Amino acid sequence: MSRLPEDIVALIDALEPGESLVLTRDGASIATISSTVDVIQGAVVDRDAPEEQADEQPPIDLDGVTVVATAMELSAAARVALSDQLGPDYVVLDMHAAPKTADVLLVPPASPQLIGRLRLMFPEARVIVAEIEDHELGVRYEGPVGRLLNAGVDGYMPPAALPQVARQLDFTLRQGRELAGGTAVPLQITPPDPGDA
Repeated sequence: MSRLPEDIVALIDALEPGESLVLTRDGASIATISSTVDVIQGAVVDRDAPEEQADEQPPIDLDGVTVVATAMELSAAARVALSDQLGPDYVVLDMHAAPKTADVLLVPPASPQLIGRLRLMFPEARVIVAEIEDHELGVRYEGPVGRLLNAGVDGYMPPAALPQVARQLDFTLRQGRELAGGTAVPLQITPPDPGDA
């Protein structure tokens, strides 16, 4: 499993009891991966945690908050840090602990097939792709944009119509570039102009 791409591992991990993942090449089936999990519902509990500690935690009240489910492996500390930064109107849960009615699903860069599968699991959620690099919390989910920036490109512009691309490019070339000691500082990604929506 450690040699497989993360999106394939996530697909395999997401298999429910009795489900199968069919692998195809050029439209022909070449392999099938079946779930061997026997339990449909349950909770993951730390083996070292005494039962009384698990019972002491009250259930999380999800009324009136935005529920963010994460489809990436994050430590409890990383989820708490993200939740703290978002504020008291948010709660961040692992996708396996989140209700199917979650408001947001935060996913790493993945295949369209995996995104489609995750969207089926959380039909009401807004699916947001995020590249994360936080050395302090040990989180790294890099995607194609991050890899290109690390390879030395000078900037990135999200998909847009040509007029908006022209404005972003003009901003980047004329106003966004700062020189420090003769070397170009990495350029900032400019958010789209709200008037273009």
